Amino acid sequence: MRKLFGTDGVRGLANVYPMTTDVAMNLGRAVAYIFKNEKNRNPRILIGKDTRLSCYMLENALAAGICSMGVDVLLVGPMPTPAIAFLTESMRADAGVVISASHNPFQDNGIKLFSNDGFKLPDRVEAQIEELMESSTLQKEMPTGKDVGKAFRIDDARGRYIVFAKHTFPKELTLDGLKIVLDCANGATYKVAPAVFEELGAEVIKIGVEPNGININENCGALFPELLQELVRTSGADMGIALDGDGDRVIVVDEKGNVVDGDHIMAICAKDMIEHKRLNYNTVVATVMSNMGLEKAMKEMGGRLVRTQVGDRYVVETMRTKGYNFGGEQSGHLIFMDHITTGDGILAALQLLAVMQRTKRPLSELASVMETYPQVLYNVELEERVPVEEIEGLGALQEKLSDKLGTRGRILIRASGTEPVIRVMVEGEDQKEIEEVAKELSSFIEKNAPQK
Repeated sequence: MRKLFGTDGVRGLANVYPMTTDVAMNLGRAVAYIFKNEKNRNPRILIGKDTRLSCYMLENALAAGICSMGVDVLLVGPMPTPAIAFLTESMRADAGVVISASHNPFQDNGIKLFSNDGFKLPDRVEAQIEELMESSTLQKEMPTGKDVGKAFRIDDARGRYIVFAKHTFPKELTLDGLKIVLDCANGATYKVAPAVFEELGAEVIKIGVEPNGININENCGALFPELLQELVRTSGADMGIALDGDGDRVIVVDEKGNVVDGDHIMAICAKDMIEHKRLNYNTVVATVMSNMGLEKAMKEMGGRLVRTQVGDRYVVETMRTKGYNFGGEQSGHLIFMDHITTGDGILAALQLLAVMQRTKRPLSELASVMETYPQVLYNVELEERVPVEEIEGLGALQEKLSDKLGTRGRILIRASGTEPVIRVMVEGEDQKEIEEVAKELSSFIEKNAPQK
């Protein structure tokens, strides 16, 4: 069982446990110890970050912890999370670390870890790291003298990633003649994303490219696309692209100013991949949160949808285990495994743009490949965290209501991984019906969940 790590690394309010410099330094030591013991040569661990103010102190603490175990550090500065995954593998580093709280507000921060193959660490390794952090092993193994580690600044990291991202776009196509509004959320993509799209030929209107340490994700980016929508409409752009703070997710806006979420992007790209025989097993991997409209669209195009629990890491695990090459989340984490090992907002936008350029069809027309069914989400706040299965009678009620909905809808009930909250999601053909079902389930949970 992991105590420190959640579904996507360690995350919390910066300078409050667990996001303190003490924890970061100890975490750096544990990561260095594990990967140092796997290599005969002197290992190297790469560290990247987003644009939060607190990244400076956490970066230094992590680097100090790693160097104190005799491992060298490669510092690349503000870079998207997927760039760290790519660079870790490309530069043959032994591990990669990202300091970012993704789409969270600036006062939060987090630490994510990648192994040398560019994939996020499995649960068992995270549990091993936590165990090490609580033991006396690290103090006993700290070297002295010439055996301590060194830190190096990698100045060409940004250029390496830009070249990689551009190479994922078909060579026979360009973005010439396209006008794009690009929102970088004042985050980690603020320099690399404009360069990628401009160098491929697009006219780019940039917003969210002036980070000051405290404005990351502030009324901008993938979670707040309202300004992007307005600018697309007023500028006559062909498309809007909204990235989140660490660049691993993307939400787009069509030429009419309508939001196109991750489910629709998956449907558009899956159709193109099926037509060009590039979708392994004609299968897309998504989470239980993806709209049932995606499942229906996949069936209609001769494919299928495989679902996992919430979290892009579980999507990736299923893809790796079964040999699938495309998947993602409704929120915009999209994994094109033929190119990269994790969600990449820039890369996903490029694959979508390739479909637009190849078909010469506007995004609004392409998005009609999928119908979105109404979806209701209720968050039931409790006094303490409670597993769903411990709420007596809830399973029976869910089964009864699911039978009532039949093929017209579905129900998902899950506990938050970080908060004392039970999330109730109901979707279906009839808005009124699913609202009634969601209210009945939420009310039942409020009345029957165990209290302190």
